[in-house]
Amino acid sequence: MSDWQPAAYRDYQWIIADPQLLGGKLAIRGTRLSVSLILECLAGGMSLEDIDEAFDRAFPHEALPEVLKVASEFTDSFHVAA
Repeated sequence: MSDWQPAAYRDYQWIIADPQLLGGKLAIRGTRLSVSLILECLAGGMSLEDIDEAFDRAFPHEALPEVLKVASEFTDSFHVAA
């Protein structure tokens, strides 16, 4: 059995970024769900209950504040163009 653990993204508890998981995309710890997927679902009007149903209850609701915080950090970045 491997001792591999996905690398945490910055000082987040729930957000990880590891090349061995989803090609390095930001993801939710303990899942194969990307941060961008969850944000896309929320932007599309899905509730947490809808997300639970769609992804077999894989999304830990405790991760939502960190998902939103990461999104706010990226939108505040100078790399985002209008």
